[in-house]
Amino acid sequence: MVPAAAGAAPLATVERHGSYVAVEPYGPNIVRVTLATDAALADAPAGYGISGRADAAGWTHRVENGADVFASPAVTVRVAAQPWPKAPGQMERYFAPSLPPVSLVVARADGRPLAEMTGWEMAPHVVNGEKTFRVGASFAAPADEHYYGLGQNQEGALDLKGRTIDCRHNYDAPAGETVCVPFMVTNKGYGVVWDNPSATTVSPGLFSATHWQSEVGERVSFFVIAGATADEIYAGYKRLTGETPLPPKAAFGLIQSKARYESQAELLGVAEGYRKRGYPLDVMVLDWFYWTRMGQLDIDRNFFPDPKGMNDALHRMGMRSIVSVWPRFERESRYYEMLAAKGWFLKDKDGHVVDGLAVRSDRAGALIDSTNPEARAWFWGKIRDNIASQGFDWFWLDETEPDLVPDGGFYSIGSGDRYHNLFPLVHTEGVAEGSARDRPELRNLILSRAAYLGSQRTGSLFWSSDVHASWEALRRQVPAGLGFTATGLAYWGSDTGGWQWPNGPKAEHPPLVDPAGAKAMGGNYPDYPELFVRWFEYNALTPTLRIHGLRPATSIWDYGPAAEPILASWLKLRYQLVPYLYALGRHTYEGGAPFMRALFMDFPDDPNAATLGDEYMLGAAFLVAPVTEQGATRRSVYLPAGSDWYDFWTNRRLHGGQTVTADAPIDRIPVFVRAGSIVPMGTDVPSTATQQKLAEIRVYPGRDTALTLYDDDGTTNAYRKGQGTSATLRWSEAGRRLTASGRLPTGQDPQLLVRVIEARP
Repeated sequence: MVPAAAGAAPLATVERHGSYVAVEPYGPNIVRVTLATDAALADAPAGYGISGRADAAGWTHRVENGADVFASPAVTVRVAAQPWPKAPGQMERYFAPSLPPVSLVVARADGRPLAEMTGWEMAPHVVNGEKTFRVGASFAAPADEHYYGLGQNQEGALDLKGRTIDCRHNYDAPAGETVCVPFMVTNKGYGVVWDNPSATTVSPGLFSATHWQSEVGERVSFFVIAGATADEIYAGYKRLTGETPLPPKAAFGLIQSKARYESQAELLGVAEGYRKRGYPLDVMVLDWFYWTRMGQLDIDRNFFPDPKGMNDALHRMGMRSIVSVWPRFERESRYYEMLAAKGWFLKDKDGHVVDGLAVRSDRAGALIDSTNPEARAWFWGKIRDNIASQGFDWFWLDETEPDLVPDGGFYSIGSGDRYHNLFPLVHTEGVAEGSARDRPELRNLILSRAAYLGSQRTGSLFWSSDVHASWEALRRQVPAGLGFTATGLAYWGSDTGGWQWPNGPKAEHPPLVDPAGAKAMGGNYPDYPELFVRWFEYNALTPTLRIHGLRPATSIWDYGPAAEPILASWLKLRYQLVPYLYALGRHTYEGGAPFMRALFMDFPDDPNAATLGDEYMLGAAFLVAPVTEQGATRRSVYLPAGSDWYDFWTNRRLHGGQTVTADAPIDRIPVFVRAGSIVPMGTDVPSTATQQKLAEIRVYPGRDTALTLYDDDGTTNAYRKGQGTSATLRWSEAGRRLTASGRLPTGQDPQLLVRVIEARP
């Protein structure tokens, strides 16, 4: 169970004519504000997902001209004085709010405002038979403010300004699954964490105001995190909701999946196919229906006669395995009656088990109630004993939104409507905690289809769900992923090639990849190998690279002999970049900031970068511009101001602050390197299980810079105890020299590896 944050008295609770306002710091730049008409509710602890502890060190409280002022060295909170409310006029009797008004401003220490709350609301209504309130708050929105995050939204735009976001987990959202993580970051130096797990509507910057409204609640509770840089905001989010563990090194390699491998022989044949062809691969995934029945939590020995031997074979090849485990139980499954008797399923208002979902005529069983700690412990125990015991390394917890919508039902902790967005956190937390307890030496990894506040601490890799296999879907992935990582969840990816059956519209241009020999689609989709190549090129430069989909074949040789060498070259590049990516992962573990970054994070002073959602930074070095148009061999790329840029493919040096037209033949997408970057390149390896030396250390001159390389065993939790080795590389622009704090983690001499890139005009 993910408990509510540890209770601590607010710094102070002030009253405004019957409205209670509690101010509770969680650090010098993090403050929680709670509003209620009941003083006890205003003083109550924060809700689920918040793991940080209140910390008022350095804060003061004073009264100034009737206003209450709370101050730290970083921020101030000013709760305005409110005059005694006058009697309402004739029209005001109908339209004036009944709540005593409250207004407050969160500002920087120098007085510059960050978040100005202009009003709040509590409107009584009945939800799922429960008398409750629709609660919300409004904030002033400057004309040049932009907004990012709130989880995953696949409507095709990064900036949330002027839109209304339905912040709820919804597998059936028209543009693709939405995932609600109520944390929104702005380009004005602050972020807001909205402390309410019910379905929430957010309208950022709409009609010069930002409005939050949740369906169920008895108070308004939110946090403001201030930061001079984006990374300071994400460090605050880490302090508030938990760290992002360093994934196993295998997570940075290729994860190969399909819906589904039907037998042990088929799965091992794919793994052996990678090795036979000399292509690197780290993880094989066994998707659903390897069981005898949904909820049996078993392995069908007719098709997987020796799962332990299968996993042993993968391990001998330097590979790991992930297996899908669903939270659903068919009525005929062996555990159903026991779980129903114990009350460990989602139930309806009459206490009956909710079995299936009316939408899509879904009758595939009941949902385990992962808000119940006993049910969670039992679920992990069966995974451990029935599945992990067969040598599987990690777990794919599918359907974590959950697909069985909880609205109208009841969890052990209360109404499914009240806790609509909570399930993915408690469900993955149960497995993460069980794995940490029972397999303490093995670093945890979970594939999860949804998230909530704090889900990053479960060791989950997230992906964009069952998206279409189309060019439009690919275009939407780029801003969707950037919005997700802007929420403070670093490890996001998408099913390379899309999940749905390949059946796109007729190609507008002649395909750039000859489809002859492709087995991954039908003959009515001749541009699909081109789409897959472009998707693979993009995903090779995202936090995780995973092939998956509802296709007859998904391995990189299944898209035809024209596509295969292109895919192989990009797969090779991905593995050459593992030392760089692993260093980025370590940096995220230490600081909390994502490393797939929308441009607003690194170029806050460039207004042209504020809304761009079709290109991004991968760490401090790479600017990536995916190609998402069929038949395109060029695309425009904006190079942010304040830096020069090197074309990764040609080493041509260009000035920032301009839009260029970049060549994009089918075997590459535009990639630029920021001047003043250090890029370690690894040697070719069959998987991350093989120790990887560095082939070279590329330096792209242009400014003083540094990069800390890090390495460890890649599989255990020893890194949490300080084990592992690191070395900081520093480039002096004036001296044109690279130095290191010591020998590299690989034991190599950095001076023998340096390659200073000479710019081409």
